[in-house]
Amino acid sequence: MDPELERTLITLEEIASGTRELRAVRHPLGFLCLPLLREGPRGVCVHLFDAGDHAEPDASPMHAHSWELRSRVLYGRIANLPVRTTVVRDGQEGATHRVFEVLSGSAGVDEIRPTSLLVRSEPGPAHISSGGQTYTLPAGRFHATALDGAEPAATLVHGMSIPGQLDLSLGPLDGRPRRTTRRLCDTAQTVRSVHTVLRRIDAQQRA
Repeated sequence: MDPELERTLITLEEIASGTRELRAVRHPLGFLCLPLLREGPRGVCVHLFDAGDHAEPDASPMHAHSWELRSRVLYGRIANLPVRTTVVRDGQEGATHRVFEVLSGSAGVDEIRPTSLLVRSEPGPAHISSGGQTYTLPAGRFHATALDGAEPAATLVHGMSIPGQLDLSLGPLDGRPRRTTRRLCDTAQTVRSVHTVLRRIDAQQRA
């Protein structure tokens, strides 16, 4: 077993046993996040995807991070859909979306504010990654992430914040400012989720 996965399993086992206290976060885009590390510009999370979980109705799946992403699929299959955007200048036609800035607060509330920037977006072909595979994404690149199929999946996500980059999303041309909330799960739900993750990683390792 490689050291990265071994460290992750040790941390997850600590959460499952109650040795380490941590509560999962339910993201507006419909997945659970286990924030394992926040250290300056660096962060490490485990993201849990399940077909029974759904994004909030007005949450846009197309977004760009202010941080570089390296995502290792622990089990299941993940589709990463790149989105190419072309800026539409004043007076030009063909805009499909407005760019929104996402300002994340410490209390789990995200302020989503429309900018003056209009773009034409073109989704590219999905890149499918399965258990054991890794994909990367530079900061500022629009994309959407989803399950490929009905089986659950989990990813180990490493992020490195890049100075000067913003968290962005694509929304309707006439979209208004709004808020979304990243809700905390209770301890019992978090522990159940972590136990499930550990079982599925073990099954993936034995497959």
